[in-house]
Amino acid sequence: MLNLVWLVFQGWVLALAYLLAGVIACVFIVTIPFGIASFRLASFVVWPFGRTTVRDPRAGLASALGNLVWFLVAGWWLALIHVLAGIGFCLTVIGIPFGIASFKLALVGLFPLGKRVVETGAPTSWFGAGQAVAAPAR
Repeated sequence: MLNLVWLVFQGWVLALAYLLAGVIACVFIVTIPFGIASFRLASFVVWPFGRTTVRDPRAGLASALGNLVWFLVAGWWLALIHVLAGIGFCLTVIGIPFGIASFKLALVGLFPLGKRVVETGAPTSWFGAGQAVAAPAR
């Protein structure tokens, strides 16, 4: 349900911003890796709940240098969009989960290279994994 509300209010706008950044990056042959990262993030910002980003263990110095270039060229304005949207969402109690998600996406938007998008598992129980709750005694 959160993903649907996110998509209607913010997801499509953010995805367009990432798609635009990806298209611009792919115009120049040298920056195609930035375009690919931008397209990957566009799919992530459309449907962020239930997914997260993790560092790719194969990422190395090239990803770190690429993230520096990304930050200077595109990352700061994509992160600014996330922060402004997050502030707007946090103005209402109902919007706080969306604001928090937007702030987390700001960090991903700043330094996207060397990250993978992965599914997060749903909690098996509110009381811990594998623990059963006993019925109250009568």
